[in-house]
Amino acid sequence: MLRKKLQHKNIILASGSPRRQQYFKELDIDFTIQLKEVEEVYPKHLRAEEITNFLAELKAAAFTHLNVNDVLITSDTIVWHKEKALGKPKNYQDAFEMLQSMSGKTHEVITSVCFKTSVKTETVFEVTKVTFKEISDEAITYYLDNYKPFDKAGSYGIQEWIGLIAISKIEGSYANVVGMPVDKVYDKLIEYV
Repeated sequence: MLRKKLQHKNIILASGSPRRQQYFKELDIDFTIQLKEVEEVYPKHLRAEEITNFLAELKAAAFTHLNVNDVLITSDTIVWHKEKALGKPKNYQDAFEMLQSMSGKTHEVITSVCFKTSVKTETVFEVTKVTFKEISDEAITYYLDNYKPFDKAGSYGIQEWIGLIAISKIEGSYANVVGMPVDKVYDKLIEYV
């Protein structure tokens, strides 16, 4: 549906995430992927969605020249747990400790998506609450050894084994936890028609 409506726009997805790229394919729109290296550092006083908004906008700011038909889309996801942002794990031990700390508790998955054109920049975000049941150290080790979720915020992918065996409750958008609040992205893209 969107493909025809956006045929005069050049949609640029600035994300290396295979999950975000897959969502864009499933939306059935023409898009290109362009990546720019950005050091993802944010001011320490920022909290929750302030962090993801800042980082999504920082990624967009790396694209200094856009043509009039370009719509650039950048995104950032964190897990917010115990008043702390959990990004991608630094190593195996970090991933293990993240999952251990979330075991038996509820955390928030926050994703911000920034839309930038030659004339404006705007950002939307989504917060989804995810509750893990108690996860044994053995299950965490099995998951890390077999699925290697080291490119994922919070060290897990909801669509993988750990999501099947350990998540007892989700409040909000499932797609957001996978990598992008697709419903909000779709609604925003319609505005660019």
